[in-house]
Amino acid sequence: MHMTRLIPSILVALLLLLPAAAAQATGKAKRQDPTIDPFMVAAGFLDGHPDLLHRSRGLDAYAEKDHAKAIQAFRRAAYYGDKPSQAILGEMLWIGWGSDVDRALAYVWMDLAAERGYTSFAEKRERYWQQLEAHERERAEREGPGIHAEYADEVAEPRLALALKRELRKMTGSRLGSTTSPVQIIVPGVGTIDSTQYYHPMYWDPQQYRTWQDSIWTTLRTGRVDVGEVEQVRGPVSPVPDAKTQADPPATADDKRE
Repeated sequence: MHMTRLIPSILVALLLLLPAAAAQATGKAKRQDPTIDPFMVAAGFLDGHPDLLHRSRGLDAYAEKDHAKAIQAFRRAAYYGDKPSQAILGEMLWIGWGSDVDRALAYVWMDLAAERGYTSFAEKRERYWQQLEAHERERAEREGPGIHAEYADEVAEPRLALALKRELRKMTGSRLGSTTSPVQIIVPGVGTIDSTQYYHPMYWDPQQYRTWQDSIWTTLRTGRVDVGEVEQVRGPVSPVPDAKTQADPPATADDKRE
């Protein structure tokens, strides 16, 4: 089956990198985040990463065309500093998916998404600003500081760090074993994964986790993309260092509480 279509800009980063055509062909709405190995997700990885957990839920809701629910989920992910979710919030507000069109707040959210200098988000922010009317710019400047005070990295990253550390403390004596002794984690219906891969510092150490996220999003470009034939890709999307190099930061890896 071949399917070609064009999708609006910023959503490409998360929606077109997902098996969109496969979801349509099978009628299944569930989608997987392209930045995470499916084995990791099946092993419960998202439970300790609220940024990715709520982004995933937002993508599920978006796939089900429940845009209002998607916005709620992306906002929860944004609370933990998830820049792609902040960008998607901006795009959805700009287009009017799941809410009324609000170009001033769309700019504010895209400005947050561009906080780390990620190329696509920064370029989109500048295009937004150029298209705003004077009164919209004034409102963005008036309301922006309040949103930044709750969602900017300065406050969001410490929240995420606490969530990562809290989940990591649960590992001792858990079904997932230890970070020092290789243990094969059995994931029912999927296979096995080595515990040293699951607990690699780039997924749990806040600084290395940020470096990993930066490696994915800093230069990722978005635009008009064709979706072609569905193709099954096996294995991790991003290479994961083996146990011998787990102490070194990877060079190229790609709710608020309920």
